[in-house]
Amino acid sequence: MTVKRRLSVRLRVAVAVVALAAVLGGGWVWLRDSPLVAVRRVTIVGVAGADAGQIRSALTLAARNMTTLDVRLGQLRTAVAPYPVVKDVRASTQFPHGMRIQVIEQLPVGALEAGGRSVAASADGIVLHDVDPALLPAIPVHTLPGGSQVTDPTALSALALLASTPSRLLPRISQVTSNYYHGLVVQLRSGPAIYFGDASEEDAKWAAATQVLADSSSAGASYIDVTDPADPAAGVSAQAVAAAGLATTGTSGSTLGGSAASGSTGSSTGAPTSGSTGSSGSSVSSGAASSGG
Repeated sequence: MTVKRRLSVRLRVAVAVVALAAVLGGGWVWLRDSPLVAVRRVTIVGVAGADAGQIRSALTLAARNMTTLDVRLGQLRTAVAPYPVVKDVRASTQFPHGMRIQVIEQLPVGALEAGGRSVAASADGIVLHDVDPALLPAIPVHTLPGGSQVTDPTALSALALLASTPSRLLPRISQVTSNYYHGLVVQLRSGPAIYFGDASEEDAKWAAATQVLADSSSAGASYIDVTDPADPAAGVSAQAVAAAGLATTGTSGSTLGGSAASGSTGSSTGAPTSGSTGSSGSSVSSGAASSGG
C-alpha cells in the first residue's frame, strides 16, 4: 500500500469518527432536553415553617423546566432566593421523570432585640427578616444589624450557644445576655439563670446544666454555674434572696444539698465565692446530697 493510499484511508477513518461523534453528540443534546426525560414528579424534603408552601411551589415550578439529564442547581437556588430561611438546595434524579430536592434551611434560633424592635437570626448569624421572632429567645443588642449578617461578636456567640441547646430545653429559654462576671447567661422561663462563661465546650456545658437541673438538690436555685462543666454548681444569688425578702444582717446563709467545696453563696453580683458561706444567700452544689450549714 502506497503512502498516499494510507493517508487516504486514515483521512476517511478520521472523518467517519468525527461524523459519528457529531451524530452521537447531537443525539445526546436532543435526548438531554427532550420530553422523554422531562421532570414530572418532584419530591421536596427538609422545608418547614410559614413559607414552606411557597418554597415548595417555587422549587416545583423551576424543576419542571428541567430534565433528569439536565439539572440546573443555579436555577433552583434562584427560585428560593427570596426566602432567607433557605440556606441551600441539593437535587438528585430518578430516571426518567423524577427529581428529589433537599432543602437546607437556616433555622432561626434567636431574636435580636434593640429599641423595642426585634429580628430573627440563624445560628450562623444570618438575619431572617421574614421570620416571626415572637417565640424565639431574646438576645439584647445595642443596635439591630443594618444588613443581612450579624457582626456583633457577643450576639454571634449567643446564637451559636442557642444552636447547641438540647431541643427539649430550647422552648424554656427566655433570653441570652452577657455580662462581665458570668459571660454568657441563659435565662430559663420560670427557672434559674445558667452561667456559661465563654462560648467554648457548649455541649459539655449543656450536659452539665441538664444534669444539675434534674438533680432535686438544685430545687430553688436562682443560678446554675457551668463555666467549668466538670464542676457545675447551683446556688441562690444575693439578688434572689433580696427579692424574696430573705436577706438578713447576720451570718445565716447556708449551703443546700451540696459540698462546701463545690459552691458557696453568691456575692452582690450573684457570682459564687469559693470556700465560704456568706450572709447574702445560699448555694447548691450538684456534688453531694447532704446539707451543710
